[in-house]
Amino acid sequence: MTPNQFIIPAPVGRLCALLPAYPGWVLFASALNLVVSRNLPDDVKQALTGRRLRITATDANLSFTVEWRAGGFRACAPGAMPELTISASAQDFLLLARRQEDPDTLFFSRRLGMEGDTELGLLVKNTLDAIEVPVFELGRTALGRVFGRFGGKR
Repeated sequence: MTPNQFIIPAPVGRLCALLPAYPGWVLFASALNLVVSRNLPDDVKQALTGRRLRITATDANLSFTVEWRAGGFRACAPGAMPELTISASAQDFLLLARRQEDPDTLFFSRRLGMEGDTELGLLVKNTLDAIEVPVFELGRTALGRVFGRFGGKR
């Protein structure tokens, strides 16, 4: 672990594991739709249709399973088996989203795991690499629009 690396403490991870999964999956799918889906090329959307992807934050004991259908990411029903699971610490996912860390570096240093359909994994990786604007910045902009609606004009 590097000095600036934050790992969610084990007791917090155990607490997160007790949370019901499905509401988190719906929120995660909604966030993906706000931040990522509008930047996906049509051929990628077609290739993702009906494919199940699980993202696991290992230190938080949280997993989110989604699939692309009906023009967006949708939460899968509890128990749905993913075709691809990508796992890392919450901090490493944040570093990836901010483009402060390279997925290949994390993968070869065993901080990023990928299990399942490797072709789907490469599609996801290459697609995210091709998005020009850092995902984290897009998320901050999207969240600002959402919360701005509730907070009134500033």
